Amino acid sequence: MIVTKDERPKSRNHDFYLFHALMMLSMTMLFLPVTGTSKQNIPRLKLTYKDLLLSNSCIPFLGSSEGLDFQTTLLDEERGRLLLGAKDHIFLLSLVDINKNFKKIYWPAAKERVELCKLAGKDANTECANFIRVLQPYNKTHVYVCGTGAFHPVCGYIDLGIYKEEVMFKLDTHHLESGRLKCPFDPQQPFASVMTDEYLYSGTASDFLGKDTAFTRSLGPTHDHHYIRTDISEHHWLNGAKFIGTFPIPDTYNPDDDKIYFFFRESSQEGSTSDKTILSRVGRVCKNDVGGQRSLINKWTTFLKARLICSIPGSDGADTYFDELQDIYLLPTRDERNPVVYGVFTTTSSIFKGSAVCVYSMADIRAVFNGPYAHKESADHRWVQYDGRIPYPRPGTCPSKTYDPLIKSTRDFPDDVISFIKRHPVMYKSVYPVVGGPTFKRINVDYRLTQIVVDHVVAEDGQYDVMFLGTDVGTVLKVVSISKEKWKMEEVVLEELHIFKHSSVILNMELSLKQQQLYIGSRDGLAQLSLHRCDTYGKACADCCLARDPYCAWDGNACSRYAPTSKRRARRQDVKYGDPITQCWDIEDSISHEAADEKVIFGIEFNSTFLECIPKSQQASIKWYIQRSGDEYREELYIVQDMQYCFLN
Repeated sequence: MIVTKDERPKSRNHDFYLFHALMMLSMTMLFLPVTGTSKQNIPRLKLTYKDLLLSNSCIPFLGSSEGLDFQTTLLDEERGRLLLGAKDHIFLLSLVDINKNFKKIYWPAAKERVELCKLAGKDANTECANFIRVLQPYNKTHVYVCGTGAFHPVCGYIDLGIYKEEVMFKLDTHHLESGRLKCPFDPQQPFASVMTDEYLYSGTASDFLGKDTAFTRSLGPTHDHHYIRTDISEHHWLNGAKFIGTFPIPDTYNPDDDKIYFFFRESSQEGSTSDKTILSRVGRVCKNDVGGQRSLINKWTTFLKARLICSIPGSDGADTYFDELQDIYLLPTRDERNPVVYGVFTTTSSIFKGSAVCVYSMADIRAVFNGPYAHKESADHRWVQYDGRIPYPRPGTCPSKTYDPLIKSTRDFPDDVISFIKRHPVMYKSVYPVVGGPTFKRINVDYRLTQIVVDHVVAEDGQYDVMFLGTDVGTVLKVVSISKEKWKMEEVVLEELHIFKHSSVILNMELSLKQQQLYIGSRDGLAQLSLHRCDTYGKACADCCLARDPYCAWDGNACSRYAPTSKRRARRQDVKYGDPITQCWDIEDSISHEAADEKVIFGIEFNSTFLECIPKSQQASIKWYIQRSGDEYREELYIVQDMQYCFLN
């Protein structure tokens, strides 16, 4: 601000101006075009790539290179290592420090396959190479690995040695085998696989063009190979499926009832209309399914699928659906039969753009699979509830002593059971979220959610599930969902972190509970991120409590990692309400909830003064006031923001 001649004081000495900085918590409601969001939905901290490096809480992988496509990982907590699949390379990294003594295997596609791939019109850099898509633990000494092989999938075994201290990392190139129906042809195609009991379960395309999709089982013990897949002749089994996740989940205490659950999205056509919609699904098969005796030979005889619903009510009364499933994470509980299912969904509409996280229970999923079947007379008809006779044993159940000791194999199923499952693989009812709608959503923002991992954290005032959400612009959102009165949930965005130097879609995230680290992969890099940065919230008790981060508590001296112990110690934390008044004893009783921190800066006439205008907390705002010496009142300054400072002349 330049003082004019009329305003210049008569004194020969330069006048001093008193600037008061008021930083206060905002209670303003922001209204977005589609839905309202409060200041609470703004991240408590927003850290750039440079900020993360300076905080020493993020380590970029030095082996990263543009186009290496880091989208496949295998976490080995027991041995403290991470296997990383990329373009033509497989890396072995330490969970403690991904850059410390890492090893790599160079495994390119065969030259003749690369040339054939180019002749087929594929891109030499992004398609005609060996992109690693499968890394699964085969046994205690070997990992099963598959790559796209320039649109000619190939698989093999990596020897890791017997002992933990033994450093071995070698690909057996003498025993390579076809990767068809185990690994996708296209490196960009959504794909899911899991290995259990030496069997590999995969959901992928079975041909070069990617038109035929299948869910298969292959490999297995030498004496017990049972290759099996979905039926290709029935279009309502799978229709252009994009597989997202596959998990072995026991249903009862009898291992014969164990099932493989898989999550995917697919096209669906209702009635005579030519319009196709995208639906998200959960499917399941029995682990002991060996196919039928006279029909569905080497095909699943226990295959069932149901729709996953994730929606919000619209203003016109119609629901708006998040139909495209992007990622699935199973949060373990004390009961291995009942993990909590977290799903990331996006919209298909080009007008209404949004992402959401919906949470499901295995009890609800099983209830739908135990409910009514859907029936469709022909391709021109709609799915309706099947009201006819259901054969015995109930289609979709596993052969076990739990239901019928006389049926020891799926080949013992009666013909009417096989015929029924062939025409009725779809359940009539859908699976809905446990709270009726999304636990977290982002609407009309410039990014979409792509990945999710969840950590169950014990805090001073309860237990919380902390979500880490990857986006298509290379950021990670750290979100906690807090239960309030009357079954209401509050979404609190703790952090928004820019993981990579340049915007890049996050393709994979692995959570190490032992190391308290998150490993994040994208097309252009890999990064190791600490789950918490407590010291960045501030150096006061109030700052720590206002953060509402379940990982962090005030220990009397600093905001530090909270660890539940038997020792009686002053640990101040309030995740549920974020109220420092009740937690921080050093705050004077006279301070109210709306009190502000005040900072005074002296400025000299005719000089320029830099004023801070971006608060560290995204849930705070800064206002500047000017008060001339001798004046009783002060006036608010309206200053244009320049980068991270306010500039006043």
